[in-house]
Amino acid sequence: MVLQPSYIPWRGTFDLIARADVFVFYDDVQYDKHGWRNRNQIKTKDGLKWLTIPVHAKNNVTDRVPINRVEIDWSRDWSKIHITSLQHAYGRAPHFAAALEPLRAAIAMKPALLADLTIATTIAYARQLGLSTVFERSSNFASHGSKNERLLDVLREAGATRYISGPSARAYIDEGAFRDAGIALEYMTYSYSSYPQLHGPFEGAVSIVDTIAMLGPDTPSSWGGITQR
Repeated sequence: MVLQPSYIPWRGTFDLIARADVFVFYDDVQYDKHGWRNRNQIKTKDGLKWLTIPVHAKNNVTDRVPINRVEIDWSRDWSKIHITSLQHAYGRAPHFAAALEPLRAAIAMKPALLADLTIATTIAYARQLGLSTVFERSSNFASHGSKNERLLDVLREAGATRYISGPSARAYIDEGAFRDAGIALEYMTYSYSSYPQLHGPFEGAVSIVDTIAMLGPDTPSSWGGITQR
């Protein structure tokens, strides 16, 4: 699996990680300013709330640089706001302490780069959930060319024989190129059950912090995605 790093991603990302022998963070593609690289949602008594990491964007530089070169703006006290928001939202959840620990530890290191924080946090949550997947960064591989060519280069270097893609990739992925490369292609279909949550009706597309805070070590039991060729 090859996926751009994001901030405290939802359970679907960890379902994908669990299915992969090797998971590659696609960290050397262009940063998407309004995507999920530096933000995610949590569930609060007032509804869904965005937690956003501020980044340096002087002259809109983040529109033209790869994810792994985007710098965090530590001059703003965003980390305290995030921790406080999480405490208010999930302080009464049965596994809140465990759910907060990986994020708290990553923030305490104050990495300069966004990708270093988001990747470290994702790996920490994966290990907390008992996942033994090997993690790599695409920037460590010699990939080049168009979107499909770059992806195939990464997969070849990683020794992949099978690739699980997110469902939205059907719109642009070159399935013939995968066949020619001898890499079996499957698409993920996210089909997840609800679980008990705080603060009203169930919301599924929220950070993994929500899922772990409520389910703890039983979090993987809430995964029910399927793959299709």
